[in-house]
Amino acid sequence: MSELVALEGIGVRFPVGGGGLFGGRRRYLTAAADVSFGIAEGETLALVGESGSGKSTLGNVVAGLQVPSAGALRFRGQAMDRAVWKQARAAIQMVFQDPFGALDPRMPVSALIAEPLRIQGTGSPAARRARAAELVAQVGLPVDALNRYPHEFSGGQRQRIAIARALAPRPALIVADEPLSALDVSIQSQILNLMKELQERHHLSYLFISHDLAVVNHLVDRVAVLYLGRLVELAERASLFAKPSHPYTRALLESVPRIGRRRQRGRTIAGEMPSPLAPPPGCVFHPRCPKAEDVCRREVPRLDPAPGRPAHLAACHFRE
Repeated sequence: MSELVALEGIGVRFPVGGGGLFGGRRRYLTAAADVSFGIAEGETLALVGESGSGKSTLGNVVAGLQVPSAGALRFRGQAMDRAVWKQARAAIQMVFQDPFGALDPRMPVSALIAEPLRIQGTGSPAARRARAAELVAQVGLPVDALNRYPHEFSGGQRQRIAIARALAPRPALIVADEPLSALDVSIQSQILNLMKELQERHHLSYLFISHDLAVVNHLVDRVAVLYLGRLVELAERASLFAKPSHPYTRALLESVPRIGRRRQRGRTIAGEMPSPLAPPPGCVFHPRCPKAEDVCRREVPRLDPAPGRPAHLAACHFRE
C-alpha cells in the first residue's frame, strides 16, 4: 500500500503564562515531541493513550487544524506547502467527538452535509443537494432527514450526519477523534459497523483516535501508542495485542476489564502522568514504570524494532 500521509518528527508546544502586563517567565506545554508515523491508502491506524497523551493534538495536525512547532507533514509524498494543502483540504476530513456540538443547530441537514462543497466551490446548488441526499442514504438515515435540524435527531443519528458531511468532498482520509465516546454503548457498535462499511465502499483511510482498546481491537490495522506526547510503540494490531513490547502498552492492556466466568476489573496504572509543562528526562514513562533503571532516567530510548519483529517498534531500553 502506498503512503497517504506521513508525519516526520512532529512536535507541538503551546506557550503558557509569561509576558503580558505582569511579565514573568514564559513556559511551554509539550503536547507532542518528535512523533513520526505514516498512514497508508485504505489503512486504519489507531492513536491510543490516556487523556493528555497528545492524541487529539496530533489528529488536529493531520487535519490541518494545528500548525506543528517542529517537524514536517507529507501528503502522498509531497511536503505540505500552500499548494499541497489546497489539494489535501478536500482529501482529509474530520469527525469530532461530540455530535451535539459539531453541527450548527441553525442549519438543516442538507446544508450541513453540503457545506464543505459550498466552501470549496464544488458543484452547483442542485448537485450539492443531490450529493447530500446520496450520503444521507449511505449513512442509514431517511431521505426526509435532509429538511430537518440537528435537534430533531438522537446522538447516534447526529454522528451519522457528521460522518456524511465528512464524506461529502470524497476524502481519502478521515480523522475520527473519539467518534464513539459520546454515544450510548448500544449505538457505538452501529456506528463502528457503519464506518467499516463506508471504508470498504469508498476505500477510505482512517486515523482513529480512541482510549477504548476493545473498539481498537475490532477496527484497526495498526496501533500507535502515545504517552506524554511521545510515540512509545507502533505495531500491527495483532502483534501489539498478542505481545506488547513497551511497559506502558502492557499496562494499558491490563487496565481493560475482562468478562469471563469470573469478571475481572482491569488493573489501574500506578502513579499519575507527569505534567507536560515539565516532562521527565530520559524515558517519559520511567516515573511509573516497574522496570525502570538508571539508563531510563538518563537517556531517551529510540523507537526501534522489537527482537525478532522488524515491523513492531517500541521506544524502550528493555523492549521485549
